[in-house]
Amino acid sequence: MSVYDKLLTAILDELYIEDISAETVKGDEPLFGDDGLGLDSLDAVELVVLVEKHFGVVIENIEEDRVAFSSLNALAAFIEERQA
Repeated sequence: MSVYDKLLTAILDELYIEDISAETVKGDEPLFGDDGLGLDSLDAVELVVLVEKHFGVVIENIEEDRVAFSSLNALAAFIEERQA
């Protein structure tokens, strides 16, 4: 399973996103706000924990790594880069 697929599955399952299916998610849509997955600031904290738990990637400062949280594709690439 790719990092992208594993990340998407973990987000949908662990952040309890019920009204969106994996098939309808587009990787370049925003993670936060009214578009895309529609995550909020509380989800951001959970997402940081999720990334560390599933991928072993520690995110020290979400503000510094803001670009990584712009979309699912960006976050998957960030994880892959940190794991390399």
